[in-house]
Amino acid sequence: MFTPDEAGTAPTGLVIDVIRATSTICQAFAAGYERVFCTGEVDEARALRGRLGEGVLGGERDAVRIPGFDLGNSPREYVEPQSSTLVLSTTNGTRAVVTAAQRCERVYIASLLNLAAVVEAVRSHGDDVLVVCAGVQGRPNLDDTYVAGRIVELLGWERTDAAEAAARLVATWGGAEEALRASKSGRNLMENAPELEPDISFCARESVLDVAPHLVAMRDGAAEIGL
Repeated sequence: MFTPDEAGTAPTGLVIDVIRATSTICQAFAAGYERVFCTGEVDEARALRGRLGEGVLGGERDAVRIPGFDLGNSPREYVEPQSSTLVLSTTNGTRAVVTAAQRCERVYIASLLNLAAVVEAVRSHGDDVLVVCAGVQGRPNLDDTYVAGRIVELLGWERTDAAEAAARLVATWGGAEEALRASKSGRNLMENAPELEPDISFCARESVLDVAPHLVAMRDGAAEIGL
């Protein structure tokens, strides 16, 4: 699925928002966070943190940290945990996670950072996989499609036409960072928050984290992610 709005269901869902939500989630778990709640809206995140009575509020709109939130959506902000719990709301990625949770029996969080680990995790189930690209405000994007293509390549399973197209797209680029920088998501980040440009190089590293975060439960409309 090149965007979350496309019709589709499968036993296993893989959600990608490589710049930057799913990269941030993977980095947070690798750093020691124990659970991440994904919410679609800012007010939902604030309300959920209030009900939990704990946790860090993280997120962005238009690449910029949400006013009043503790952290933004840069994975480099999550190298050291500030809590065991993160409540995250982003423009595209967290919404895609919630959408996938409504369509799939199990949902995994995918990025380049945890590519090998998450592919191995979904392969272990042995059933159909729906690869969901977060896109940019309802439109397909190059960066998530590139990662989807890498997942398709590594899985090596029978492909839909969309999966085949994603896999073939990978070969047109010299590497992940080149594709990410050329994407609308990458250009938006550099234009709206140039100080966060190093996030692109950070997110372009492949298989450096041995985590496969997955959906634990839905709580008040938020997707709880754990290991």
